[in-house]
Amino acid sequence: MDNTILKKRLSTFKTDKGVLKNVSDELLMDILCAWESWPGSARDFYTSIGMNWKQMAKLMGKAKKLKREGRFPESEFKEIKINSESGQIMESTPCSGVEIIWNNGKIIRFSQVDLLVDFLKKAA
Repeated sequence: MDNTILKKRLSTFKTDKGVLKNVSDELLMDILCAWESWPGSARDFYTSIGMNWKQMAKLMGKAKKLKREGRFPESEFKEIKINSESGQIMESTPCSGVEIIWNNGKIIRFSQVDLLVDFLKKAA
């Protein structure tokens, strides 16, 4: 999300004195996601959304706490580990299906191995 949009959304939660009050969980999630993908320095990030370091620290603390409590939906990120002995890639969580990259980079997902076997038989 663009930082100018975040800045405008944050301004709706500022009082006349510039104090942030009752920032929504959705906005906290968006700020945390933007922060995690920000390539520059922390100072550049919080100034680009119109905040100082104290406000940023307070909001990030709240956002991280909500994430730990499971209030934000989980992302599609999956950690994988490479077995150094065999060079095989092993997922850290159980696989819920099979994924094949087919012609022209098309991805085909199968929820069960039986469906994959049937597909490969028909494609051969």
